[in-house]
Amino acid sequence: MALYEHVFIARQDLSNAQAEGLIEHFGQVLADNGGSVVGSEYWGLKTLAYKINKNRKGHYAFVKSDAPAPAVQEMERLMRLHEDVMRVLTIKVDAHEEGPSAVVQSRNQRDDRGPRRPRRDDDN
Repeated sequence: MALYEHVFIARQDLSNAQAEGLIEHFGQVLADNGGSVVGSEYWGLKTLAYKINKNRKGHYAFVKSDAPAPAVQEMERLMRLHEDVMRVLTIKVDAHEEGPSAVVQSRNQRDDRGPRRPRRDDDN
């Protein structure tokens, strides 16, 4: 079977739990068609570069899978038909990277910087 990475954007008016539920739902679609989900990440609600279907924000999700091509095609077909999914990107990869994705790593590095220094009036 081939290795794939999928990123999809869901509508902004979904809750975090509903957006994470979409990851499980589409993972089950892969499993039903002979594939498996190797790993998944919920990247959170992010501002879009441009409006998509009148939405300024979207819930981003990342899924790593090991599946045959027909299973991936079926999952993409169902994603494109699903009313909560706005965009889908699937990439075939030679190997999955170990550990968290670059998006999660950058978020963790930002958190490690510590709290912001309070602004004083004489800092101008």
